[in-house]
Amino acid sequence: MTRRRRWHRIVIPIALVLLLLVVTWTTHAVDQPDRDDSGFLSSVNTDDDGASRLAAELRSQGIAIQRVTSTRRALSLAPHDGFTLFVPAPALVHPLYLRLLVDPAERARVVLVDPSQRVLDDADMPLATADRRWAARTVGTEADGRPCPLPEVRAAGPAAALRQQYTDAPGLSYRAERCYDGGLARSRWRGNDVVVVGASDPFRNDRIDEQGNVALAAGLLSTYGLVIWLDLDGPEPPPPYDPDGDLEPWSPVPGEPAPFDAGDPDDRGGDGSEEYEEPDPSQQANPPDEANPLWDAFPQWFWALLVQLAVAVVLAMLWRARRLGPPVTEPLPVTVASAETVFGRGRLYQRARAYAPTADTLRAATLHRLLPALSLPPETGPDEVTDAVTAHTGWSRADVHHLLYGPAPTTNRELLDLARALDGLSGLPAHTPTDPPRHDRPVEGEAR
Repeated sequence: MTRRRRWHRIVIPIALVLLLLVVTWTTHAVDQPDRDDSGFLSSVNTDDDGASRLAAELRSQGIAIQRVTSTRRALSLAPHDGFTLFVPAPALVHPLYLRLLVDPAERARVVLVDPSQRVLDDADMPLATADRRWAARTVGTEADGRPCPLPEVRAAGPAAALRQQYTDAPGLSYRAERCYDGGLARSRWRGNDVVVVGASDPFRNDRIDEQGNVALAAGLLSTYGLVIWLDLDGPEPPPPYDPDGDLEPWSPVPGEPAPFDAGDPDDRGGDGSEEYEEPDPSQQANPPDEANPLWDAFPQWFWALLVQLAVAVVLAMLWRARRLGPPVTEPLPVTVASAETVFGRGRLYQRARAYAPTADTLRAATLHRLLPALSLPPETGPDEVTDAVTAHTGWSRADVHHLLYGPAPTTNRELLDLARALDGLSGLPAHTPTDPPRHDRPVEGEAR
């Protein structure tokens, strides 16, 4: 009973902590939007993870929005200058397109939402990911104690832009402009204007009204009068194969319409969006598969939690493991009635299916009664005991040896037959030992 209570005192708190961690992680996973879902930060999605409210805010300021559903279409529609390319889910863009997206025309801005290290590397950006928070945090515009150099960010004030922190890429002398404690970074690497924001909260419908989120999102996208909104439904297929060479960045694709004219309202729908379907993927090239290691497939906190669980399991295994070395017999801490002790020990043996230890105990008790009756010392060997019992009882020598020193039973029926036979054998000599029995091996169930 004491051991069971001790087990409960240790296991119940650990189980409650694990349950709390699982519930917290599940709630957080449900609360956070999935960037791979269709409609994430889409200009036409009115759900919580959509960005229809941001699109309406931009249109109220006179900003034209061109919604496209493929990177190739965005490249063909982009004018030579004076536009903003908004990429809500850069992880869905095919790696072969990333360098083209961040290398626009002379007067253009590219806004990437929460790009990972893999996206930054494929886009050849002079940035690196640093710490990542459990959830987005509202912070001031300053970074490392220095004022933010972007006027539209300073005008927005505190916003929930800090979840993924960005820093300068190691090995480069270039220094990007950072705001919100590294949650927003602006790069002019190779003359382009690329802004990365480490959280999707300022753009989402459910968080856009908090603090300066709407001012930040609208300010980043309203630098020019045209926003090309790249709204991908899922991972993008590779670009089509061009036998004459690579397509020029931001040049019209042959056979497709001319770039969108923001001043002609007849070229777009009532919501300022346009749909485009990609060519048949069977006609596309099969470039080498990009490496996607398992380490990058999960966030860092997942691996940290996995390591902690593994350590907890190892500690629990060590705690539950038996001590090294042979077991020893210890006296019972309290005085218990003999019948109750025998009954309890028998139940333990029955539950553990301990046929061999039970048989050894019964045989040791029988020998303890037989040897004094036959005037034999305790260290008498099996052959001498067998001969003496055979001569005293008239039983066959093989039956006596099998009964006292034979193999252990393997079933309940064999154990019961052995107990009955030993009981009949030990009842023949009329001698009652005065000293307690000595067993050949420790008895399971005793305190150790």
